[in-house]
Amino acid sequence: MLQAETLQLLCLTASSGVPLFSRGSTKQLPFSVVGSLNGVHMFGAGHGAQLSSCETDRGSRVVWEVFQESLMLIAVSGGGGSGISELQLRRLLENVWNCMVLVLGQDELANIRNVERLKRELRSCYRLFDLLLERVNDEQGFMGDLTRCADCLLPSTSALLQDALDSFAQAAESEFGCLLVRGRVAQATEKWWSRLTSQEVVVLSILMHSLSNASSCDYPVFLPQGSPTVAIRLLGFQLLPGVHVCVLCGPKPSLYKAENELVSRFWSTLVENLRSCLEQADRSTVPPSVSLRWDVQALLLINRESRRAVTVCPRVRGGAPAEATPLLSSRRRLELLRLFYTFAVTRYFTSQETSVSSASEDFPQGFTHVPVQCYLVTEECKCYGLQSPQHQLFLLMDLSVPTFALRTVATQTLSAITSATAF
Repeated sequence: MLQAETLQLLCLTASSGVPLFSRGSTKQLPFSVVGSLNGVHMFGAGHGAQLSSCETDRGSRVVWEVFQESLMLIAVSGGGGSGISELQLRRLLENVWNCMVLVLGQDELANIRNVERLKRELRSCYRLFDLLLERVNDEQGFMGDLTRCADCLLPSTSALLQDALDSFAQAAESEFGCLLVRGRVAQATEKWWSRLTSQEVVVLSILMHSLSNASSCDYPVFLPQGSPTVAIRLLGFQLLPGVHVCVLCGPKPSLYKAENELVSRFWSTLVENLRSCLEQADRSTVPPSVSLRWDVQALLLINRESRRAVTVCPRVRGGAPAEATPLLSSRRRLELLRLFYTFAVTRYFTSQETSVSSASEDFPQGFTHVPVQCYLVTEECKCYGLQSPQHQLFLLMDLSVPTFALRTVATQTLSAITSATAF
């Protein structure tokens, strides 16, 4: 259906199959194919069978999902070993739905009164959809669309930035504030973490990233889980190119007052700190005080309590011996990291957030205990996963690391990051 390394997103009305939009691959699927994808799902539903996913003989994968019995979303990935798992496609559909609710509200989507009007309104979501499609297999290390955790940056000057953010949010009559650097959450208020769901934090970060060219914005949003039918104001401001602060608030303050009085009052003295955050973001998501071993090729660390995550993909390896294998490209390492995460959470690690329709769901039922560590040896690298009550760590290591030493490297890496950052 599609060439390798391609991905397409389709949206149709669930009852009549009217196409609403198609995003992704430049070569669109023919209307007959789109109609067939809808028809086979409707045929199954009419006979008491729910069709959720399938894979073609050429390696293409299709995933269906119906939301609110109103809209059907379909994700189609090309074959050729593109490395896009079913879990990634299913999370893509969930995020797309959450983005639509975020911008338009659930009522507008669940009760379609005018199809042509809905088509026009959905255009305001296209930039969000495109960002989600780009992040499925990008080189910047964003994993929140897959893990349902906020992609974070751990700045060196976290205390100063946290105090400024808390004061800024309080002056804006809000308890929900967030500081983003290069699209990642650098700091957030306590209520931002505790009251918003992890999916809401992810889509709000994507929305702010899509508005990054604007110096300020006053945007009505619907929280997909917390407030899907009542809009809330999202105020956002660019502090520096690549650095944004936003708050969720009521009718006050006005955009003019917040931009001309509050921003300068709380952030003008921290310009150098913000520049340091930008410089750090260009190098790594963890501060320079964190020292990683040369044989760590990439890692994903998740804080299970706060639903935050950091991804590290080193560009160079300091101290690597001459016999070390060449470093894989960043794109390939991140692709392998996503695949290993999917492998671990669908087979071994308990995760109430993981839901994927496949035979692998029954695999853990054969265990009499809950696995807390797993490893995988491939032709390109060695992978190790570690789970504790507070953290999950997914690690890619050089092939030269002895298999018996993988556990030691993983525990040392986890300790190095958590002790230096209190993450």
